[in-house]
Amino acid sequence: MGGAIARARRPELEVVTAGTHVVEGMPMSWRTRDALAAVGYRADGHRSTQLREEDLAGADLVIAMACEHVAYVRRKHPEAAARTATLKRLARDLADGDTPLADRLAKLALDTVELEPWEDVPDPAGGELEDFEACVREVDRLLAQVLPRC
Repeated sequence: MGGAIARARRPELEVVTAGTHVVEGMPMSWRTRDALAAVGYRADGHRSTQLREEDLAGADLVIAMACEHVAYVRRKHPEAAARTATLKRLARDLADGDTPLADRLAKLALDTVELEPWEDVPDPAGGELEDFEACVREVDRLLAQVLPRC
């Protein structure tokens, strides 16, 4: 969801999507696809991929949907921890401004900040289409706040 929305909102950005525990090559669920379509987004041809070191090497920012994803990056890829945060934390804490993104991220101390339950975007997996649509709307709203600051 987040990748499709980010690409549509900021097509000039290179957006890479990957998960922390995925079955490689799986297409997105029909509920995810239909929920994205309901608010005007598409992710044609999307296939799941596991997060890899090379995905993180050139990333200016790693946006996670839940604390467990940030914890995974901290554990498996500590070199990217200072550039990794939940979408909700970024919406709340990432400053606007002319200062380079790397400097604004450094001030947040993302590699050591305590992860808190409020940061999770609820995963709609197993839910009804309405749950997926609510998730898409929330991710869209949060990315609308964060992407202009990147």
